[in-house]
Amino acid sequence: MAAQPAISDTTRPRFRIHPAWWVALVAFLALLGAAGFRGAPGALMVPLHDEFGWSTSIMSLAISINLILYGLVAPFAAALMDRFGMRQIACSALILVALGAAGSTAMTASWQLLLFWGLLIGAGTGAMALVFAASIANRWFVARRGLVTGVLTAGAATGQLIILPPVAALAENIGWRPASLVIAATALAVAPAVWLVIRDYPDDRGVLPYGADPSYEPAPRPHGGALRRALTGLADAARTRAFWALAVAFAICGATTNGLIGIHFIPSAHDHGMSTTTAAGLVAAVGVFDIIGTIASGWLTDKFDPRILLVAYYTFRGVGLLLLPWLLSDHVHPSMLLFIVVYGLDWVATVPPTVALCRTLFGDNGTIVFGWVFASHQIGAAAAAFGAGVVRDTFGTYTYAWWAGAALCVVAAALSIVAARRRAAAHPSGSTPP
Repeated sequence: MAAQPAISDTTRPRFRIHPAWWVALVAFLALLGAAGFRGAPGALMVPLHDEFGWSTSIMSLAISINLILYGLVAPFAAALMDRFGMRQIACSALILVALGAAGSTAMTASWQLLLFWGLLIGAGTGAMALVFAASIANRWFVARRGLVTGVLTAGAATGQLIILPPVAALAENIGWRPASLVIAATALAVAPAVWLVIRDYPDDRGVLPYGADPSYEPAPRPHGGALRRALTGLADAARTRAFWALAVAFAICGATTNGLIGIHFIPSAHDHGMSTTTAAGLVAAVGVFDIIGTIASGWLTDKFDPRILLVAYYTFRGVGLLLLPWLLSDHVHPSMLLFIVVYGLDWVATVPPTVALCRTLFGDNGTIVFGWVFASHQIGAAAAAFGAGVVRDTFGTYTYAWWAGAALCVVAAALSIVAARRRAAAHPSGSTPP
């Protein structure tokens, strides 16, 4: 095992702003840059259909492959970050996203959509998935971990907020190819900052994690093969009921966010006569409230039992999906705006409490275990993305897909209740949970 740099009061540099906050800021920008594609398919599906005649099912299949890889790469990315370093993996991931987005402009056949949207962008965004946020929060922070996790998670929503409206406008008024190039440029733009600022551990900068007690002793750095660590983490976690409860609930989370609303809200609104630009604006508004909701969820996770928070989030989401078929129309009514606010506040508010539970349950392997839980999130998203496309092609409406999502939210709320701790442990904030 490599020796760790010594940290002492005489050698530790003094900083007015703790370096952890600069690392967190750049990590936020990196997650923002990688998020450009997350909301883009909904805006690009209609112009791709108009140009190539590809069916909703075919395009949904490409997105499903993307979502599956986005999840399955995550636990291995966490282990690879331990082995090779966070900035190396993050920069490589951003380059993959840019290659996939830029390369898609040369597509002429549907199988190429599976390659660019599915394989390249899926692998790239997977390596920059929420395990990156969890790694930053767990390594660089002792205090404010929940809050930082919430802020970093909000980076993905911010990326959609900034990128989706211009992407939708370009796709509708100029063409989907310039829109794809915007996504590629955004991913590349943040790579230099990642390389210059991100470091793997605080002791690489000669400091303690933010909020650490002076007597804090850094944990031994992980060692061993990345593949072995990822699979061992899964094998250990899979023996517990809590892991499966969290994994299935998070799969439903993915199905009801990225899989349904993220991919199919814009086409569904278009079915009701709403313009693509207007619908994209609503999805972007979800991103605005997602930032607020996710940061608030991180703050709440530092103070309350994460399981109770998850029950509340899934319940509100289920009610929204149940009512959505009656809210869609050719114009934006106040009831639709209320749906956007509620769904936005709830969008990825589930992440901070889920990360906290993984850390509490599985200790030093918590980040890798969260990677596997996140993989289930994306499998759920992929299944919903493809399934909703089939529902639309079969019945000519998305209504049954929305109602199925509402029913699944009830299941997720129930599973969150039974996500009991594997062993007695303090609440992530350091206090006993309520």
